[in-house]
Amino acid sequence: RLRLHDGKLIKDRRYHLRTYPNCFVAKELTDWLIDHKEAPDRETGIRLMQKLMDHYIIHHVCDEHLDYKDAKLLYRFRKDDGTFPLSKDVKVFLRGQSLYEKLVSVEESILKVREEKAVKYQRTFLGCEMVDWLVQEGEVENRKEAVELGRVLLEHGIIQHVSNRHHFFDSDILYQFWINFRRRRRLTELLSENSSRALSESPDSPFCLRKLNPDPGNTSFLSVQTNKEIKIVSAVRRSSVTSLAGNSSPYFSATPTCVFPPVAECNPKSVLKRPITNEELLSPGAPYIKKTLTIVGDAVGWGFVVRGGRPCHIQAVDPGGPAAAAGMKVCQFVFSVNGMYVLHLDYQTISSLIMTGPRTLVMEVMEAIE
Repeated sequence: RLRLHDGKLIKDRRYHLRTYPNCFVAKELTDWLIDHKEAPDRETGIRLMQKLMDHYIIHHVCDEHLDYKDAKLLYRFRKDDGTFPLSKDVKVFLRGQSLYEKLVSVEESILKVREEKAVKYQRTFLGCEMVDWLVQEGEVENRKEAVELGRVLLEHGIIQHVSNRHHFFDSDILYQFWINFRRRRRLTELLSENSSRALSESPDSPFCLRKLNPDPGNTSFLSVQTNKEIKIVSAVRRSSVTSLAGNSSPYFSATPTCVFPPVAECNPKSVLKRPITNEELLSPGAPYIKKTLTIVGDAVGWGFVVRGGRPCHIQAVDPGGPAAAAGMKVCQFVFSVNGMYVLHLDYQTISSLIMTGPRTLVMEVMEAIE
């Protein structure tokens, strides 16, 4: 966006006796992407801009077109017209980015390469150092607010304990910025989430996916339980799922979107060592931390399996999928889905909430502190 402003591609433009401020012509932008090697061809450029539309970064100036068209149509960055949705997650991300930029730009920064148990970690700091710095710089009023800010940053995946064993504390525990905000990113990275992903072929794979029949035209998948009874899978996938009676599940797309590689063996046993109750999760001082995960589904889905109920837990995570990239792990408990509290619901209900919701999934999960 800033480069387009500098290059005067974003400017006030007049069309049909009306002036549209801070906008660009789609066709000119596609040319610019190719000229500046941000896209190898027009098709890729269009796909990149469509990604930005899907993520509410840009939009048609009159919102008459939901797709990005490589034509003489006017589009605008939502940041330039005040329509960019500043959700809590976005605000936390921007706060983390601001703090990171401030930390790396000063001499004698508390961010250093440090070693713990013979392992070197980048962008690290001690919890008490961060609290001192936040108070000294006026980022917070007191140490209590600094700890609260540190906890929010950790729960949103901005920072983490180097071995992921502790929440944020005002102590000499070692943490690191999980995101390197200064890494030069290319637009084409937005398309990498569409790369094909193969499930593990290990017999211990937790993915309960098996084809209904060998017909190559059928892309339905079923879950096989320990009693050999076949039930509809609750894998959170945007693929067609068909019951034994042949009726389509109302929670899944009727049009299959992918065919998986050779199917892995099932692991139907729960990954939990023992059942956990809501009372245990929510009791004061319980050894659990809450994290917020933002997962952008791809053409296949989100890449995880929900099981259990009251509370539900993550039974399996596709190691190459969007959920894994967002920090989801097995044994985490599902606290909320898109802002809705779900600890009291079963996995079928939670699966339907996810499948009928937006492509960008915001989940709060509770994770045990080892």
